[in-house]
Amino acid sequence: MSVTRARAQSGAIWLVPVGLILLVSIPITTGSLRITQLFGGPAIMPEATRFTDFPVPVVVHIVGGVVFGMLGAFQFIPSLRRGRGSWHRMAGRVLIPAGFAVALSALWMATATELPPGDGPALLVIRWAFGTYMVVALVLAVRALMQRRYVAHGAWMTRAYALGVAAGTQAFALIPGSIIYGSADETSRAVAMTAGWLINLAVAELVIWRRTHRPRITIG
Repeated sequence: MSVTRARAQSGAIWLVPVGLILLVSIPITTGSLRITQLFGGPAIMPEATRFTDFPVPVVVHIVGGVVFGMLGAFQFIPSLRRGRGSWHRMAGRVLIPAGFAVALSALWMATATELPPGDGPALLVIRWAFGTYMVVALVLAVRALMQRRYVAHGAWMTRAYALGVAAGTQAFALIPGSIIYGSADETSRAVAMTAGWLINLAVAELVIWRRTHRPRITIG
């Protein structure tokens, strides 16, 4: 591969974090508005007693999601993963705890708070399934890291990240059902939310496959 082509591909790689940041900006915006409201700011969003009655896990979930989504976006840049003191290693020390904060707070809120309109028993089970899978992925990522199985570590972290930022994808998936059936329809909401998680996981598996089958770049 020529030097020019290699540089072009290197520049294109930076489009990945840009796209991911744009995706996570959707839940970051709504989360920021929710935190502002919880701390006495203007009620821009509809009030929800399930959040106001238990604000701590909500704040943990939102702050953890911001950190996980923003830092994780740059973990896909190969140049940032090189060296013992690389960005990848330093960010990972914050990223992994943030991921656990996101997953565990989501499981707590799904279990301990009343279901909002549109979230029926089916979606509760689905939330638990994907939330548990995210916890398992993070645990396996940490285990692989301790065993110095870096390829496996990267694969499990990619899956965990895909699940952790699914709220951005779900925002788009929810639009058709909300227009046709209304935002409180349990079936369409469950289908859209599930589609968001599955779409992200499918992209994650494609990224993992391409990473393991990537041809080596030679200069000349």
